[in-house]
Amino acid sequence: MSLASQSISQLRSQLISGDIAPSDILDSLAKAIDSNNNDIGAYLSHDLETAKSEANSADLTKPLGGIPIAIKDNINVLGQPCSCASKFLDGAYTAPYDATVITRLRAAGAIPFGRTNMDEFAMGSTTENSALGKTTNPHDTTRTPGGSSGGSAAAVAARSAIAALGSDTGGSIRQPASHCGVVGLKPSYGRVSRYGLVAFASSLDQIGPLTQNVEDAALMLNAISGYDPSDATSLQQDVPDFTERLDCGVSGMKLGLPTEFFGEGIDPAVRKSIDAAIAKLEAAGAELVEISLPHTEYAVATYYIIAPAEASSNLSRFDGVRYGNRVDQPEDVLDLYHRSRAAGFGPEVKRRIILGTYALSSGYYDAYYNRAQKVRTLIRQDFLNAYQQVDAILSPVTPTAATLLGSDKDNPLQQYLADIYTISANLAGICGISIPCQPITSDTGTSLPVGLQVLGPHMGEQTLLQIANVAEQA
Repeated sequence: MSLASQSISQLRSQLISGDIAPSDILDSLAKAIDSNNNDIGAYLSHDLETAKSEANSADLTKPLGGIPIAIKDNINVLGQPCSCASKFLDGAYTAPYDATVITRLRAAGAIPFGRTNMDEFAMGSTTENSALGKTTNPHDTTRTPGGSSGGSAAAVAARSAIAALGSDTGGSIRQPASHCGVVGLKPSYGRVSRYGLVAFASSLDQIGPLTQNVEDAALMLNAISGYDPSDATSLQQDVPDFTERLDCGVSGMKLGLPTEFFGEGIDPAVRKSIDAAIAKLEAAGAELVEISLPHTEYAVATYYIIAPAEASSNLSRFDGVRYGNRVDQPEDVLDLYHRSRAAGFGPEVKRRIILGTYALSSGYYDAYYNRAQKVRTLIRQDFLNAYQQVDAILSPVTPTAATLLGSDKDNPLQQYLADIYTISANLAGICGISIPCQPITSDTGTSLPVGLQVLGPHMGEQTLLQIANVAEQA
């Protein structure tokens, strides 16, 4: 087995024994990237020499000592490009600082290595909205890897990354993890600092890991969690050892099955796979409880008012003056704004800015944005009520397995509706994880991954990972 195919824990034991060096892992990853990146397109760039320089001084006594970690292209890493897969920033912006998560990864001994592809400014669910090239699914290159963290998920699935960081605003870690057959964890809002993440929707964004297994996700979460005075939304709460309870099982736990997440619209093969995974948790000692999240039907509409509204505000800084590429010879400042943004932003980013600006405009703020925030409160209350009955909630991650490239290109609404099972967690600020379960067979005979979603209460990652580990072992 190549070093690039091994988990963090497997590599750590070899590093500590002296059987391998961090540079050996980097060489194996570079070979894997050279072998498959032309077909998969997971990486936008990687700097092997800089990573090797860092590897030479890696502290192997640290929890992630010597482990390379791929980074989604909307997280700042000092001296590296941070394009957000957009023409607006491509070749025009180099990160002048490390995001807090990068600082913490380095403190844990890890080595940032490679920039992974994504939907432009994290807006999309297929990675087809990247302005810098397409990413395909390693299990079937005619299909999407999901998004927006599609490059990170595809890199881990293709074994050209040991682990990766992504960001999740409405499912952008969990959905590509499901489609690519890897583990994807969205931490609770406030668990992980957002400082250094290029903002999409500030009240929804959260950075998290994509890994080969649940233990690796717990190790990554140990490293990146904690209060950060540079992020006013990070919480001053103790960070437990998330690996501590992985082997404690689920006996006696109550796991909720929301009726709203198991209705019409799920592909029968996906439903069969999810049901089988749930049955194994029940066999392991969990009690299944039917619950209701009654405001789920409003989640998509609520999300697609709040997220674009926040995006229209956050992306106003990209104007051709302070950040990124600008057009030549503008007639005046308005012409500079209009033409730079028209040339720099792709269709989906423009669509969401227009939606958000409309929702925030005079005369419509109360009718749309303010009302959406009230519904958000109701959605959050649904989960609070549910967690008085159960320890965690189970559901599919998506209604279908990975879709064919280009199949939803002219139907963005279909993509939005596919987020139905993931966006509620962001609106409520709770934690969620996708764990691979039984693959399904496509019409063409391809084996396609399916993900089981476990949703835990706010700051309930220990329990979440405990359940996920049982599901993974089963």
